Amino acid sequence: MDRLDVPQGTLELMILTILSREPLHGYGISQKLAELSRDTFQVNPGSLFPALYRLEQDGKLKAEWRPSENNRNAKYYKLTSSGKKQLQEQKQRWDRIAFAIASVLEGA
Repeated sequence: MDRLDVPQGTLELMILTILSREPLHGYGISQKLAELSRDTFQVNPGSLFPALYRLEQDGKLKAEWRPSENNRNAKYYKLTSSGKKQLQEQKQRWDRIAFAIASVLEGA
């Protein structure tokens, strides 16, 4: 099956969801997204790292440098309380959107 681009407006939601489970570095987030989507979604660094930077600047993520699995220094991201709140809000918004789309498709 072909890989798809991450739907517009969902990257931050997926990043926050992945990081709600465990702190990860950028490459780890990218790998986890591919794994959880069964390789449907891939995100390129040109999209992922600006999103991580924005979330960090907005206080939704906190980052710290530490050794990765292969003993190289990597920037690990984790949710802040503000990030947890944003995740809940975005999940509720996504549920409303998914319900509305399903309603349109079923009513068509």
